[in-house]
Formats: sequence, structure tokens, C-alpha cells
Amino acid sequence: MDQFPTPGRVLAFAAHPDDIDFGAAGTLARWASDGARITYCIMTSGDAGGFDPADRTGVSELRSEEQRAAARAVGAQDVVFLGERDGYLEVNHSVIARAVEQIRRVRPDVVLAMHPERNWDRLQASHPDHLACGEIVTRAVYPAAENPFAYPELAERGLQAYKVPWLWFYGAPRERENRAVDVSATVDTKLAAIRVHASQHPDIEGMDASVRRFLQDNARRHGMSEGSSAEVFHVVGVNTPETIAGF
Repeated sequence: MDQFPTPGRVLAFAAHPDDIDFGAAGTLARWASDGARITYCIMTSGDAGGFDPADRTGVSELRSEEQRAAARAVGAQDVVFLGERDGYLEVNHSVIARAVEQIRRVRPDVVLAMHPERNWDRLQASHPDHLACGEIVTRAVYPAAENPFAYPELAERGLQAYKVPWLWFYGAPRERENRAVDVSATVDTKLAAIRVHASQHPDIEGMDASVRRFLQDNARRHGMSEGSSAEVFHVVGVNTPETIAGF
């Protein structure tokens, strides 16, 4: 399940700062080391995160700085923040248009996003903002990004229609998983990126151990050798040689 050529350009969407690092940083670090150009797009400001009730005014700025530092650790080149309110992300044309803008600007070979279906086995993976992120990106990828008549104001700014080849979802329900990526060589990079989000982790050592166990369990479930670590995805071919398009 691990045979996929390194994409040239990747656009990774998330609802909050740190979502990408938990969900896909091992895979992104692997691709970055092989030469992929990676852009993050974070939809909310993360203003409802953290644990300190005393100072809420600086949370968004702090989390943005954490995300930029984590992206550098992974090897991502760009981080875009849409600035939506944490906990209030909604599927609407305003946000979809902004996602389309990023897709047409980056023109990625792979778009990553959070899964739009609720995960009943681990409800924490299905924060309402996560589900909204997945649905927003799905609608942006198809049909909006590739429809030259959708959001014409983008074309007027030179952002022409673009067909996304691949859409990779992270945080998918297990029954949707269809690709596992061996991240054994990039686990330490992934964990370093997660640790950067210190404002979100009251027990960094406990978090570290839990993530390692989670990655090893992924690898076992997908038939990898003992001791391996894997990130898992629901991969959808949108515009590939096998895709029937035009409907």
C-alpha cells in the first residue's frame, strides 16, 4: 500500500494548528526530504485552544507561530492561515472559494485534508471543525477548482481552473483507510513537529508515547513488519488516468 510516487507539489489543509502534524507530518516529512514542495493551509486561528484562561488574547498569534515552526521542522515551505474562528468553521461558499483560491494558486499534485465523515471509533478525530474542513476541501477540489465558471472572480485575478489529481484524507474512519505510508524513518521529525505545539500539550511525554503506539498500531493493522510505524489515509483519485470525468 506504500507505493506512491513522491508528488511535486502538495497542499495540506487543516482545521487547526497542529492537526496536520498529528495526522500527516510523517508522510509530509518523507515527501519533503524527496523534494516535494509543501504548503499548509490552516482554516481557523486556533483561538479556542490551549489551557490558560488568563491570557486568551495572544492564543491565535502563539499558535500561528507554533505552526510555522512545526512546518519548518517538517520541511514545508509555506503556511497560509485563513483566520476563521475556532469552533465555528462552516461549509459555506466564502470559505470554499478561499480553499479553491489556494488550490488554483498552488496547483498541487496531492491535496490533503481532514476526513469529512465522523469517526465513531475515535470521536476526538471528528471535531466539528475537522468535518467541516473535509467537506469544504472536497467541494473545492470537485467541482469548483476545475470548473472555469465557478468563482469567476478568481479567474479574473489570474487563478485559472485546475484539476487536482489526488485527494488524500487523514483522520479517516478505519473502514475508509486504503493506503498506509511507512513513516518509520520520519517518526522523530513528526514528534518534533508535534512538540512545537507546546501550548496544546499538558503532558508532552504522554502525548509522545501515545503517538508512537498509534503509529505502530497502524503499521500492524496494515501488515507492515514488527516495529514499523505508519500513517494511514483514505486516498481518492480525482483526475487520474483511471478516472471517468466529465459528468
